[in-house]
Amino acid sequence: MVDLSVNLCGMQMDNPVVPASGTFGFGREFKDFYDINILGSFSFKGTTRDARFGNPTPRIAECKNGMINAVGLQNPGVESVIKNELPALKQFFHKKVIANVSGFSVEDYAYTCALLDKEEQVGILEVNVSCPNVHGGGMSFGTDPACAAEVTRAVKAVTTKPVVIKLSPNVTDIVAIAKACEEAGADGICLINTLLGMRIDTKRRQPVIANKMGGFSGDAVFPVAVRMVYQVSKACNIPVMGCGGVSTAADVIEMMMAGATAVQVGAANLVNPYACKEIIEALPAECERLGIEKISDIIGVVE
Repeated sequence: MVDLSVNLCGMQMDNPVVPASGTFGFGREFKDFYDINILGSFSFKGTTRDARFGNPTPRIAECKNGMINAVGLQNPGVESVIKNELPALKQFFHKKVIANVSGFSVEDYAYTCALLDKEEQVGILEVNVSCPNVHGGGMSFGTDPACAAEVTRAVKAVTTKPVVIKLSPNVTDIVAIAKACEEAGADGICLINTLLGMRIDTKRRQPVIANKMGGFSGDAVFPVAVRMVYQVSKACNIPVMGCGGVSTAADVIEMMMAGATAVQVGAANLVNPYACKEIIEALPAECERLGIEKISDIIGVVE
């Protein structure tokens, strides 16, 4: 019997499979497909201080081996999530959930995280620092070590639960940013978020997406994600959640060997709503094929 359990920042999980934020809603969208309690956990829809309508449509563009999205953090706002979404979630999901938080200022992040930190069902705060910092001339927090560290410190100052910082791959030196977050008190790192991409409608001679550019995800980004997970896990002493192009049990094992403690599944959920269920069901046989008795033993085995 293969032991699939892992411990992420003190949160014990039955297996390392976690649907990524933005691909699983608040769980309700998937609960009728299968019992989502088989998941290790899931990261719910990116939540901001205030409600957001998101970007204009069209927001999605198909690509070879992937997709581009520019949804724009559409969500009902943190107070609505606490009042409506979490009580509803508690009726059908009986594990700790990962709360994904975005913001447009340091104060936004701290405010939203402080509220979610008080919620019993929240096990980990996943802080997405890949959004525009409108107070800093449009620069993304996640592309600058000092800015990423500033957000980390602000959130840690008002929370008690583990804080995992989700980083952007659209940088030259991912290790420098991850280490800055670790030094500022982060309990873990999640990477990668989407790569910046674009498609053009050659008939209309216009971008396919109204926002012109968006986040590129899917199978094609997997090697980039594995590389960054490997680099960060070797440089830092805190756990890493791997994310980016994961669609099979073999991908999960590869990502864990690179250094991931848990593995998020994103775009695959949008293609196949049963993706995470199928990955979890296939993991024991894949482990047995590779002689793995305890999946946590393979975390970061690649030198």
